[in-house]
Amino acid sequence: MPTTRSELFDFLDKHHIDHKTVEHDAAHTVEQAQTIRTALTHQGALAGGHAKNLFLKCKKGSLWLVVVQEDAPIRLNHLHKLLGCGRLSFGSRELMEEVLGISPGSVTPFALINDKAQRITLVLDEQLMKEQMLNFHPLDNRATTTISREGLIEFVKQCGFAPKIMKLQQNSP
Repeated sequence: MPTTRSELFDFLDKHHIDHKTVEHDAAHTVEQAQTIRTALTHQGALAGGHAKNLFLKCKKGSLWLVVVQEDAPIRLNHLHKLLGCGRLSFGSRELMEEVLGISPGSVTPFALINDKAQRITLVLDEQLMKEQMLNFHPLDNRATTTISREGLIEFVKQCGFAPKIMKLQQNSP
């Protein structure tokens, strides 16, 4: 069974990783998340960097989770060259549910907690990682969890992953 949101928060607490979560309507796209965030930001919530999270599969079979600033233009037909892998496409819903235990619209680095076989390679955009605070869905898209940059790195390491921090924005046209 995939990790629940409550179990994720327990994991963060166990590893002394500060986090704050705000509930909101479901956000399936970056645009929907921006609309929701506009209202919440006026209330003082959700400051910091916001990401789009791409669950990708390489033609050769490797799996990638690429986390970039929400407005970063990413071209898959060039991204594979930066990553040093074969051509990339979006992973299927079934593969996402199998490996990360989440559904499309809820992709997040927090889902690495479900990848016990460590099949994913995590790539974090260096531009996003300049933000002190970062915001991600906590395994479903009806909330946003704010965590520090250092907290994200600690979470990823505690899940057994070594994140790659790369300049991905050169991938833009």
